[in-house]
Amino acid sequence: MLSKFFPRIKALPLTERIQSRDAFVYLDRYQKIFGWAATDDRKWRIPYALWGICINLLLIFLLPISMLVSYIQMFKSFTAGEFLSSLEITVNMYGCVLKCLYTIWGYKGFQASRKVLDHLDLRCTSDEERSSVHRCVALGNMCFVFYHILFSGFVVGNWTAYILMGKHAWLMYLPGLDAERNYFASSLCELLLMGGVVTMEQCTDVSPLAHMLMARCHITLLKDRLSKLRSDPNKNEEQHHEELRKCIQDHRLILEYVNKLRPIFSGTIFVQFLLIGIVLGLSMINVMFFSTFWTGLATVCFMFDVCLQTFPFCYVCNMIIEDCRELSERLFQSNWLAASRKYKSTLIYFLHNLQQPIVLTAGGVFPICMQTNLSMVKLAFSVVTLIKQFNLAEKFQ
Repeated sequence: MLSKFFPRIKALPLTERIQSRDAFVYLDRYQKIFGWAATDDRKWRIPYALWGICINLLLIFLLPISMLVSYIQMFKSFTAGEFLSSLEITVNMYGCVLKCLYTIWGYKGFQASRKVLDHLDLRCTSDEERSSVHRCVALGNMCFVFYHILFSGFVVGNWTAYILMGKHAWLMYLPGLDAERNYFASSLCELLLMGGVVTMEQCTDVSPLAHMLMARCHITLLKDRLSKLRSDPNKNEEQHHEELRKCIQDHRLILEYVNKLRPIFSGTIFVQFLLIGIVLGLSMINVMFFSTFWTGLATVCFMFDVCLQTFPFCYVCNMIIEDCRELSERLFQSNWLAASRKYKSTLIYFLHNLQQPIVLTAGGVFPICMQTNLSMVKLAFSVVTLIKQFNLAEKFQ
């Protein structure tokens, strides 16, 4: 059903020419809407730049300030549930500001990494390899659509729940618009603004996942090539050595691809690691003590979305570490015993390099893996435990 509206989420047949960079089609479209990309048409460069400045100034800078102003002006009128519902979004929003800035700053790195992907695609000549690329491209686009449905679902669900109660979902400060006199107009503005900033955050969360999925795709293809080394009896020793040399080049390209993305994702994931425990803690307190059924349902959806910001990416990073271990095993288990001395010398050099896994770090401090992610999530339970021990929730009910 979804493939009718988003045809890129389905693996296209081999008759279609697909590149690895096609895994970012939907991501690129939204980033272009937000002014995070460059336009090729010189005639539209200045209008596009002005649009990018305006939309980012509104959503990245002015909207977070508006949330703070609303706290100052309407703090006494907040119920505990309204305050927590707004605060958990605001905390995440300030993290989104930093992640967006890192993503915008990394535009050249993204472009350079995709050129590396183009070189890796040249090695995918067999139907089996091309089919693997097609499936991974579809998976990358599916991730964007899946995240978009869930993130938008939270915004619409939370907004609808508060509309049914006759309240504002996030109580934003909107200059020139009286929230009480123009209830529906102000609520609609809140929906549009929150939808925009959440979609921005979605782009910063899907980008690391989609890019590393393509890295893993080419690592998997390299594993298969290493298993097939010296398996063709019709090739001579020089041809076997050339195949090994091409595998070394593939590995270098994969490392180059990851290294171009490393500083960008290091910043965005570091910010998210710092926020995930606090945001989940606030959300859990809201659900356990202050929510109605509908607002609680929207908050649970928000908590699930927050988990999606790091868990899938950390899982892919774990899989890549495991894939790197398998690379050295595949090379060692290949048919090299009867090879020439030149081939064996090259193999030993390559084997040494393969034993160094691809590990990303968040801010140069935390290794990006499931263990680190779970450690950060535990902070949320610590916050809830603290609230329960001191009976702080009862004082606000």
